[in-house]
Amino acid sequence: MRSAWKKKAFGAVAVVASMALAVTGCAKSQRGEGGGGDVDGHFIFAASSDPKTLDPAFASDGESFRITRQIMEGLVGTKPGTADPAPLLAESWDTSEDGLSYTFHLKEGVKFHDGTDFNAEAVCANFDRWYNFTGIQQSEAVAYYYGKLFRGFKDKPEDAVYKSCEATDEKTAKVDLAQPFAGFIAALSLPAFSMQSPEAMEKYNADKIGGSAEAPEMSEYAREHPTGTGPFKFEAWNPGQDIKLKLNEDYWGEKGQINQITFRVIDDPVARKQSLEAGEIDGYDLVAPGDVKPLSDAGFNVMNRDPFTILYLGFNQEVKELQDVKVRQAISYAIDKDALIKQTLPEGTKPAVTFIPDSVNGYTEDVEKYEYNQEKAKQLLKEAGYEDGFTIDFNYPTGVSRPYMPTPEQVFSNISGQLEQVGIKTKAVPEKWSPDYLDRIQGGKNHGIHLLGWTGDYNDTDNFVGVFFGTEKPEFGFNNPELFKALSDARKEPKLEKQTPLYEDINKKVAEFAPAVPLAHPAPSLAFSERVEDFPVSPVNDEVFNEIKLSK
Repeated sequence: MRSAWKKKAFGAVAVVASMALAVTGCAKSQRGEGGGGDVDGHFIFAASSDPKTLDPAFASDGESFRITRQIMEGLVGTKPGTADPAPLLAESWDTSEDGLSYTFHLKEGVKFHDGTDFNAEAVCANFDRWYNFTGIQQSEAVAYYYGKLFRGFKDKPEDAVYKSCEATDEKTAKVDLAQPFAGFIAALSLPAFSMQSPEAMEKYNADKIGGSAEAPEMSEYAREHPTGTGPFKFEAWNPGQDIKLKLNEDYWGEKGQINQITFRVIDDPVARKQSLEAGEIDGYDLVAPGDVKPLSDAGFNVMNRDPFTILYLGFNQEVKELQDVKVRQAISYAIDKDALIKQTLPEGTKPAVTFIPDSVNGYTEDVEKYEYNQEKAKQLLKEAGYEDGFTIDFNYPTGVSRPYMPTPEQVFSNISGQLEQVGIKTKAVPEKWSPDYLDRIQGGKNHGIHLLGWTGDYNDTDNFVGVFFGTEKPEFGFNNPELFKALSDARKEPKLEKQTPLYEDINKKVAEFAPAVPLAHPAPSLAFSERVEDFPVSPVNDEVFNEIKLSK
């Protein structure tokens, strides 16, 4: 999952510490608002930044999805602890032999937070909403997931995967596709395809987005009225400070122990750790690698997700030097992945050979691995006409921690130092993560080499290589019809035994073309207070807080 948030970084550690002391009293007084009995039902979680939006159809970042997962649910969820699809609002589904028709049998007795019924008509309203996006709504910075996975909209139907939806009765929705999409069911577990109240979206102008494709502005609905069927309701958002949710008393499922959630925005990893140690928060994600052992030794509950991520160094082929495959390959050989991992990434991180983890179908090591070789890098640069090297912009984000990159500044420093050893000088271009960094990398041509990554959304190869390299996109700035067609053909093949060799061949093609350097598969860590006995850790971050178990 890509990310886009905003919040100014804290200053020096001393300032952070004094701020932590100043808010301690406030945090502890908030806990008195919790649940009954011996269990405090107010759960405070530290977010690393503001969400991009609270309308998941227009989101692609982890913080937006972490929050909207509490508010909204999809037809399909995931099996606990895995990336595999499982029934959620749809109790079951039938698939036609040709893979073009899906009939969903919906759960009964479910209502949206505004009191309206969740039914087949609501399902079709959501599918039709996505398909009917126009203008700025279609941009990569807005409807990222629908555009990447469903390919086309109503005004551009030639490549569209979606065709139509019919409510055959109140609890049965039939979705027809224009072309096979092997990952369709798994893709529906994404928060971007959550079911939202059609009435609330219309009432609060969900599709009224301002700004531009490079800098979109949220709708009233996305800021103040997100409405789903989940175990928690939206209460308030104070940008740069916190987001508050409260228990959905009418929730159809298990309500759990928590009746109020505060997502407190703390963008500095040192401040997040200090807040946990001070008892001001119950937990946080993206624990800095150096903090894992000290927190564990101090009695905090540190939990690890299974690696289902990829950190990469991207190449923008709009840049002259990067148009030469020998230069891209030279950069690939110049990076010592083992040193990068040891010095900047969490324990348990694996070096990346391809852009998919080894647990995903189509993984193969029968590719060009670009093992660390400075002399090979220098030779390729010489062959490309850059024996004396060159200088290039190196874009990297600030004020953020991601599952695939908890300390981006450290990763930048490490890689830039390695590149300088082979004659490539970098010009540092740091930029605030949201909205500036992602908008620049994903929405325009004005960038050079850059750091980005991905947390897999579901167990399907297309969710990695297809999302990255399936179409032309500003991030990479290349047009490779052969690769695009190969990826398109593979995602349409429903039989796994036929699909696997297709993706193995694609991984070989990608390695030869070298559009980016796959660096590592980090293993993200979370840390919690002693009162958190259990947390529903998920490799795809599908963690809903009604499943948290508390001791007090």
